[in-house]
Amino acid sequence: MSRLDELVQMLGSQYVLTGGDAEPYVVDWRGRYSGTALAVVKPGSTQEVAEVVRWCVAHKVPMVPQGGNTGLCGGATPDASGAALVISLTRLNAIRAIDTDNDTMVVEAGCILQAVQQAARDADRLFPLSLAAEGSCTLGGNLATNAGGTQVLRYGNARELVLGLEVVTADGDIWHGLRGLRKDNTGYDLRNLYIGSEGTLGIITAATVKLYPVPVAQCTALLALDSVEDAVAVLSAARKGFGAALTGFELIAGNCLQGVTQCYPQQRIPFEGESAAKPWYALLELSDSESAEHARERFEAIVGDTIEAGLVQDAVIAENISQSKALWHLRESIPLAEKAFGKSIKHDVSIPVSLIAEFVETTNAALQQHFPGIEHVIFGHLGDGNLHYNVARGQAYTEDQLLAMQYDIYELVHDSVHRFGGSISAEHGVGQLKRDALPKYKDPVELALMRRIKQVLDPHQLMNPGKVLVP
Repeated sequence: MSRLDELVQMLGSQYVLTGGDAEPYVVDWRGRYSGTALAVVKPGSTQEVAEVVRWCVAHKVPMVPQGGNTGLCGGATPDASGAALVISLTRLNAIRAIDTDNDTMVVEAGCILQAVQQAARDADRLFPLSLAAEGSCTLGGNLATNAGGTQVLRYGNARELVLGLEVVTADGDIWHGLRGLRKDNTGYDLRNLYIGSEGTLGIITAATVKLYPVPVAQCTALLALDSVEDAVAVLSAARKGFGAALTGFELIAGNCLQGVTQCYPQQRIPFEGESAAKPWYALLELSDSESAEHARERFEAIVGDTIEAGLVQDAVIAENISQSKALWHLRESIPLAEKAFGKSIKHDVSIPVSLIAEFVETTNAALQQHFPGIEHVIFGHLGDGNLHYNVARGQAYTEDQLLAMQYDIYELVHDSVHRFGGSISAEHGVGQLKRDALPKYKDPVELALMRRIKQVLDPHQLMNPGKVLVP
């Protein structure tokens, strides 16, 4: 019996994909990385995932775990050898349990994030993880990369939203760690080892996640600004005025919104005259637990104070949910518009908030000095210091010329991030894209500890090889 026949016998022929059926699973979302695979398998339970892992160990077959395949660093894409087995978890898509007294939900790894959000809403609760790919990304992938999104400012990254995990180890054992406890001080925190490990230590098959009360009211505004310095000052005022009720604070360069309206004419920048052509905007959101009137009063007072202080040049406050969704839709359409305009050099970085304005100014100047006419495409989660600091070809270069310069651009930007005490990966992970750069910027002791953990938890070196750590 061939190896593929063994897999078919284990899972069924419809869940072992090869040839053209496997193609969508071996190319990343950006189209940057493509590979080949021995096959793509789609186990339907945690037990079947464990059986597949044990089979891979027995046959020394590398494994590439995959969720919705929406990753941005090539972390779920096999290499070109054709030796690896892609393990798609999309069939593990059940909501196993909801406990509203404990405010927890047990969710399988293949659940689409939007479905997790909806299940929480159906139970009159909130699951706050929210990002542009939520209609196609899966919870398992979100946890494997420790996804961030637009509400980290209030609720934290994916890691902060998880109480327990179920994991298939690199040996094919099952760790049953789905306890919904907020206090469990009985040893090492294995949960946080697997979250953010990008499938290099084991395969997350389910999680116990936190739920929250649904806010009574939300207020959203788009602010027109003259500078990043003003945006940081407005953020400080909003934090002081709103406290924990401040849910989101997004920084958006003016050319990002203009790109969205060019690509999607049905969307529009909700300003007139000079305000429609400002260099910077901020999207601000407050969630209130008291009443709509209380929320609106607080919101208008703080926004009004920032206008009087000269920090905000103009503001549009959403009057209803529809207008609020339209403002967020502008922000969430930026990555899609950027992709429609062609390839760009993307950086997902984090900087101390107090240094972001200086970082943007100095890094922009350095790029223009070395690559005159390059276009800066900058947006992101200012509230938690995470910028998507992207570089496009503009009118000065062809796409091929931009790609030829990409490694020089990466180095310039990442060197600047390092000088400012930042991280070259804020929420997208390392994958293949940043693997080779990591040793330059990571503390050597920290990197050595990561290698030791990898060796202990993946002794066969079969879990997603070539990702995060240089082989």
